[in-house]
Amino acid sequence: MIDNWKQLTVYTSESTRWQHKPLHLAILELARKEGISGAIVTRGIEGFGPHHALQTTNVLALASDLPIEIRIIDRAVVIAAFLPLVKEIVTTGLITLEDINVVYSSH
Repeated sequence: MIDNWKQLTVYTSESTRWQHKPLHLAILELARKEGISGAIVTRGIEGFGPHHALQTTNVLALASDLPIEIRIIDRAVVIAAFLPLVKEIVTTGLITLEDINVVYSSH
């Protein structure tokens, strides 16, 4: 039987802060404190946001505000309780929520 799991994804940038720390670190610390099953932060090599300014790791470009993707995965009921906490601290970025099929989990 496959449990009902959700993936919460936050799209932001390296420069985004919450209480003087990187937003992605604040979210990871909160997820760990709340007992979330899993979270990962991915740093993009290129991307753009709502202002369409291309951010890249290209050494010829001056941009250093690379895109960040934070994925948080847990059972639907756990994510439902965690989402309001994330919405409080994400003031810049995009939050998505998806149903996922977990085929195996050691939890």
